[in-house]
Amino acid sequence: MIDRPEFAAIPWWEAEPSRFARDQREIADSFPELDWHGAGAGVWSGRLSMWPLQRPEPAGLTFLLGGHGMQIEIAYRQAYPMVPPRIFPVDPRPEPVECTQHRWHVNGDGSLCQFQTDTAWDPRDSVCDLIVKAAAWRIEYALMKAGALDQMTLHGIVSDSSLDDLITITGQHLDSTDAHPKGAESAESVDSGEER
Repeated sequence: MIDRPEFAAIPWWEAEPSRFARDQREIADSFPELDWHGAGAGVWSGRLSMWPLQRPEPAGLTFLLGGHGMQIEIAYRQAYPMVPPRIFPVDPRPEPVECTQHRWHVNGDGSLCQFQTDTAWDPRDSVCDLIVKAAAWRIEYALMKAGALDQMTLHGIVSDSSLDDLITITGQHLDSTDAHPKGAESAESVDSGEER
């Protein structure tokens, strides 16, 4: 039997301190509402703003999302940055059946499907790009829950404004009927703990 040396595992942020510093800085600047937890391979958690996109927010978005953005957990893996972190929607959490249908862009483990291929992630990419895509996923999810879309778009809405008018129309309709899609409770019911 060959005698092999034992190596102690180190967290990715000790192996990649400059990348860890970059992520900390970029997330603090762009998503200060997220908190870092160093358990396991590390997790960011918190509630995203409703519209971190680089164009004006469509009217009606507040009503479409019930007045709040998505609560998420961003779970790193020890092979980061060679592999992307997984982003899990916490509130709203996709229903189990939605994790089995491609049209929802949710993986079987409940994480968001953010890439069309496994090779689409570049280790030099910013994790903030994934977070913006997650916030945009939340908007498409609300449109689907409201019945305004049958399936999510292929490339998302981060750089495509073609759904902005639909966001406005759907949000205004929800406001006029005082209805909210499942998973988009009003801000008042969220703050007071009430169920709708």
